[in-house]
Amino acid sequence: MKHFDEHRTRSALHFTRLVPALRDAFAGAASVPPRHVHAIEAGADRGTVLIMPAWSDAGFLGIKTINIFPGNSAHGLPGLHATYVLYDAHTGVPLALMDGNEITAHRTAAASALGASFLARSDARRLLVLGTGRVARLLPAAHATVREIDEVQVWNHRPEGAEALAAQWRSEGWNAQAVSDLEAAVRNAEIVSCATLATSPLVRGEWLAPGSHLDLIGSFAPQMREADPACFAGARTFVDTDEALSKAGDLLDAIAAGTLSRHGVQATLAELCRGTRGGRADDSERTVFKAVGSALEDLAAATLVWQQAS
Repeated sequence: MKHFDEHRTRSALHFTRLVPALRDAFAGAASVPPRHVHAIEAGADRGTVLIMPAWSDAGFLGIKTINIFPGNSAHGLPGLHATYVLYDAHTGVPLALMDGNEITAHRTAAASALGASFLARSDARRLLVLGTGRVARLLPAAHATVREIDEVQVWNHRPEGAEALAAQWRSEGWNAQAVSDLEAAVRNAEIVSCATLATSPLVRGEWLAPGSHLDLIGSFAPQMREADPACFAGARTFVDTDEALSKAGDLLDAIAAGTLSRHGVQATLAELCRGTRGGRADDSERTVFKAVGSALEDLAAATLVWQQAS
């Protein structure tokens, strides 16, 4: 069994390859059972473990184990740790152990960009990122493969984190700055991408400009939310998979408040990628994309890592 460490996994996941790989995966056929979710309690510490399997006609089977501990920030640690094992789907023989953190972060950012390729205005250039974690750090590079991003802003509940990330992005060539006035930043942005573990809404509907695209990719459980119910009023809402309707606190709150109906979701990523449903209809409408993640995305990313090394 081959071992792909953090560097080897990351080096195979360039967004110019990964975003098209996800598009092909969602347009194709794969088996993706519901994820297993378990609450973890170790003394005063609380976390969640997800077990996410998927297999495809291409002959690969993958299983990701991901541990989410939101309290890790107080210890100076990432809130997410994951491992990924790729198998031969015909024999069950283990093929590779990969860095699950890199798989998760890259496929999440790539799914965000894939959603924006259908839903953001074609002339969208101003990106606002909420969060400073692994996924948030990748969002400008991911979105730049589908839109001509030339201005990036970042907000974080810890301002020093936003300042540090903006400085890192500037060193990489981005026109980037940290912001402290979240309302003003949201009103000015054409794409607002939330990659946090928030449990209370950060973005409010009245802040969102006509024609803007709201991208919600951080929260993945009913108790988590990044946007208030007003964000969905008058907007066209899309999801990565139907599982989002039972997992996303943002959607559940909006449904309870009456600003979104279960039948009001316009399409999944699979329907967008297959062309059976359309994305953005005109430049003036607001769009919302809610993703909770899919084992299909992990499998597509892991398959790309394997193929790049072959």
